[in-house]
Amino acid sequence: MRTSSHIVVVNGAAGGIGAAICRRFIHDGATTIGVDRDSHGLARLSNEFNAGAFTPFEGDITNEADIGRLHDLIRDREGRLDVLINNAGYFPVHAFEAITLAEWRQVTAVNLDSVFLLSFLLLPLLKASGRGRIINIASASVFRGVAGQSHYVAAKAGVVGLSKSLVWELAPHGIHVNVVTPGLTATGAPRKSLGSILKKGKSMRAMQCELLPEYIVGAMAFLASEDADYMTGQIVNVDGGSTMH
Repeated sequence: MRTSSHIVVVNGAAGGIGAAICRRFIHDGATTIGVDRDSHGLARLSNEFNAGAFTPFEGDITNEADIGRLHDLIRDREGRLDVLINNAGYFPVHAFEAITLAEWRQVTAVNLDSVFLLSFLLLPLLKASGRGRIINIASASVFRGVAGQSHYVAAKAGVVGLSKSLVWELAPHGIHVNVVTPGLTATGAPRKSLGSILKKGKSMRAMQCELLPEYIVGAMAFLASEDADYMTGQIVNVDGGSTMH
């Protein structure tokens, strides 16, 4: 699999999965742009790499002006975008009856609206690539649902539906759209807020070990490569056998 000449954008880059994605693509030689609101997290990630390998971009993925700035940066510096990885996620736990409209909108904004906004505003750059890839990160929770996360699961299910529709519109431009559905992954945020659920999830998998970010990124590297040149509209589930398709 070769992605060494690729221009790659990863949103949610400062989080556990996002940082692992950036590390993998930089290791493979890709020019990688990491997008996040967390300036300190981006700085920590930048310190890991040689100058030029990683470009941090501080911005809000739900803000049209910020994504417009991202578009202009890539257009002026690279002229194209080969791979867009929509990774960012926000997953508070609240019973359905306790969810406010404001929280519902915040969760759907981060998990679904951002996928629309980045895909829409960066589409001219993906077209310029001639072999663009959009890899959307949904969640294995869409297959069974999760109590206490109806807003999150609904938003991620929306990502799957949006991705399937984009397949038909973007294929004539040589753009592939695929989805990765990770299980609950042992990163910083889930360890702090979802410890008991992480433990329960481990026992429900055929592979009874923690799902680490490093186990997920291989699927993304594959989908970004020429080895996946005839794959589009697919859901690649990475959850250790908790759900099977």
